[in-house]
Amino acid sequence: MNQSFMNILVVGGAGYIGSHMVKLLGNKGCQITVLDNLSSGHADAILFGDFVHADLSDVHLLDSLFSNHAFDVVMHFASSILVGESVSNPSKYYRNNVTHTQNLLDAMIKHNVKHFIFSSTAAIFGEPQYTPIDESHPKQPINPYGKSKWMVEQILEDYDHAYGLKSTCLRYFNAAGADPQSELGERHDPESHLIPLVLQAASGKRENITVFGRDYDTTDGTCIRDYIHVNDLANAHWLAIQKLRQKNESQRYNLGNGSGFSVQQVIDVCKHVSGESIVVSEGPRREGDPAILVADSSLAQKELGWRPEFADLEAIVTHAWAWEEKQHHA
Repeated sequence: MNQSFMNILVVGGAGYIGSHMVKLLGNKGCQITVLDNLSSGHADAILFGDFVHADLSDVHLLDSLFSNHAFDVVMHFASSILVGESVSNPSKYYRNNVTHTQNLLDAMIKHNVKHFIFSSTAAIFGEPQYTPIDESHPKQPINPYGKSKWMVEQILEDYDHAYGLKSTCLRYFNAAGADPQSELGERHDPESHLIPLVLQAASGKRENITVFGRDYDTTDGTCIRDYIHVNDLANAHWLAIQKLRQKNESQRYNLGNGSGFSVQQVIDVCKHVSGESIVVSEGPRREGDPAILVADSSLAQKELGWRPEFADLEAIVTHAWAWEEKQHHA
């Protein structure tokens, strides 16, 4: 079996993580089809492959797509990801993240495509009962976003048992950084991730950055999160594809860099890397923000042979700042 040449469907390949994955797959020589509805992605972020502008709600299109392509692997990055929005509009999250995913899985079963890579999330764990969080940590999601992802993981278990669909679920902590060549980066609208928000304050795109709570039980009182470089995430997916095709067994892995960085540390490193002053305002704690969220990624390191290449915060911020400057001067 030629492991490098594969025909891969990347759903959500115009988004932040999906577009970095498409670039990696293209550089590996894979044949790629990207399916994206562009609700939050960007067509110009698709650097390789064929683009199908469509939605997973369109079951007829899915049927025709699978009829016309012999896909080896399907990768699914297309989901709604804003925790706050999931609380105020759960209908959108269960429809997009669960129902539409089931449309995709049913098309795979119908056309006998049996290898699936799923973007899951640390949000499936809920409030951490211990840290770092390993794969066996209790799954008690506290918002519809986390619940929707956990539902899909459970559906995948049942589809494996009933139909032999083999899947790897990769549970991300905080995806961060940008393509080292500055071809790709974060372009969320509105932006919700800390590092680009801080860098937008550094570039003058926004007036300030708000710190929500300085009274957590951490070294400097601000929340600690596990930031994982988007290229390291993409590399973990590549290794997961190899293992899934070789072993034909379903797996679940937590992906983080294994060390957390506080909000204040992120601001300090952003100041250092950008050389700009950053106005910081103080806000109250946000409901549902745990003090510390850090992954135990030792299983992925052991079974996939995965090692984060850009594990230190400065490297992550340096790539993100190069991307922010490119956007600012575009």
